[in-house]
Amino acid sequence: MSFDNAYEALIDAHDDSRWAFGTGFEDPLAGVDTSVPSGVDGVELAQYCLMLGDDALVFSHRLQQWCTRAPELEDEVAIANIGLDLLGQARLLLARAGKADGSDRGEDDYAFSRAEHEFRNVRLAELERGDFGQLVAVLLVFSTWRLALFERLRDSADPVLTAIADKGVKELTYHRDYAARWAVRLGDGTAFSRERMQAGLDEIWPFVDELFVPHEIESRLAAAGVAADPATVRAEVDEVLTQVFTAGTLNRPQVSGKAGVDGQTGRGGRHTEAMGYLLAELQSVARAHPEATW
Repeated sequence: MSFDNAYEALIDAHDDSRWAFGTGFEDPLAGVDTSVPSGVDGVELAQYCLMLGDDALVFSHRLQQWCTRAPELEDEVAIANIGLDLLGQARLLLARAGKADGSDRGEDDYAFSRAEHEFRNVRLAELERGDFGQLVAVLLVFSTWRLALFERLRDSADPVLTAIADKGVKELTYHRDYAARWAVRLGDGTAFSRERMQAGLDEIWPFVDELFVPHEIESRLAAAGVAADPATVRAEVDEVLTQVFTAGTLNRPQVSGKAGVDGQTGRGGRHTEAMGYLLAELQSVARAHPEATW
């Protein structure tokens, strides 16, 4: 069924695809069968959804900090829209987590009521805002990696994850292409723009290896056909990045990965110093005015 606009889709109870837009502002999964597939551990599925949801939520907040700071009006709009896309993915995934583990916690509970050590995002997503070269570097790596994961999640044994991934692939393809175009433009531009682009890559590269190290929950769910094993996407991500670096005359940084604490990194709840400041801002209104509504 086709619609003239997205709002018509929201109110059509006969079209299952309507929920991809969200059927309300309180529950983005309203009307969706959220039962956990047979043989799948609901608690571990919830933890996996938190990992992917926290990646999107935290990086979306970093992108929102670019409002009024982008170099051109067109990029102001583009960066804001990318942030909104990721916020939409976060809403669906956090809501899915609450349904999967049976706690029925909502997206706001996960976003605003957890402490720093309870967040499961990769540390790349939380790095300080930096300059535009660093933004392009983070967005390029993050979106290329996440797109590769979501393409594999289209075949997940969990139909809710499959639907979220199917919607997200379209968004992430745009995010990756936007960042790639800017990386080439800056890298193959002036000496100064190339310097800033290369500096951005150098700054964030110690956090890249972490993206491809599976948490034990990811490994178990990947073996069960539910999750995507991040170790399996490394070659694909490297190939895309090499194409961009070649076109932009950029060098792949040769630095070691940033070690975690006691063997734990972002997926294990160990974060950088920047995470505490980010959450203080993200959660300030909700903590100051509990249960408040618009």
